[in-house]
Amino acid sequence: MASFEVFRGKWALVTGASAGIGAALARELASHGAKLILTARRRERLQALAAELASRGTESRIVVADLTDPAAPQQIYDASEGAGLAVDILINNAGLGQYGAFSSNRAEQDVRQVRVNCEAVVRLSRLFVPRMVERRRGWVLIVSSMASFQPMPYSATYAATKVFDRFLSLGLAAEVEPYGIKVTALCPGPVPTEFATVAGWSGLSQRLGSQSAEEVARKAIHALVRGRRTIVPTFKGVFLMSLERFIPMSVILAILEKSLRSGGTSVRP
Repeated sequence: MASFEVFRGKWALVTGASAGIGAALARELASHGAKLILTARRRERLQALAAELASRGTESRIVVADLTDPAAPQQIYDASEGAGLAVDILINNAGLGQYGAFSSNRAEQDVRQVRVNCEAVVRLSRLFVPRMVERRRGWVLIVSSMASFQPMPYSATYAATKVFDRFLSLGLAAEVEPYGIKVTALCPGPVPTEFATVAGWSGLSQRLGSQSAEEVARKAIHALVRGRRTIVPTFKGVFLMSLERFIPMSVILAILEKSLRSGGTSVRP
């Protein structure tokens, strides 16, 4: 059985590390001896997390970058792997969401979701994975969502991007397994974080139930070290996924549309 000792002394890059699941993943990796490269848009948040980790004896670096900028993945690579730090653990966590009717939501936010949730994940993986292949070792975690298992009314673009993430993860996992690289798709349900508030999903956690970022991170890293290709970190999530085998999608969509119609706080321009 794989041991967390394999992470000790390895550099781990975590995107979206300034808050929520990203910060929890960084802390979890640090607890197993990994060194951290923390990247997000907000320098002060990254500096605070880096100081916290340093107080516990963890070496870390910060890279301020905005993944809505197509140039950001190369910037992150140049400041880490390109600067001589062998990144053996890539955590594609950064993401955007938006709740509300597709016809009236902010169009630019839909485009930004595709840019961050899909394009940036591809660009970062394409930069770092070839170096892992050369070294014949590596771990990649791609944060997808329970929303990747069915279409989501009022979060249509978000759910579609998370299907992309999950399928990319699964396909990549099969490709790179012969090189000793493990790839895991993390599919959490609602988590009460800043992400949910910004996306306008503040009411959904109450309807669907939620899980702490720390518990999600613990289960995700455990799955990553074991080489599990998909992790749904809640029993309720596993149960809801199983319903698709027995209930027609048209029925599921009708239930979701009614349930989610007023389930969040709409994001307005």
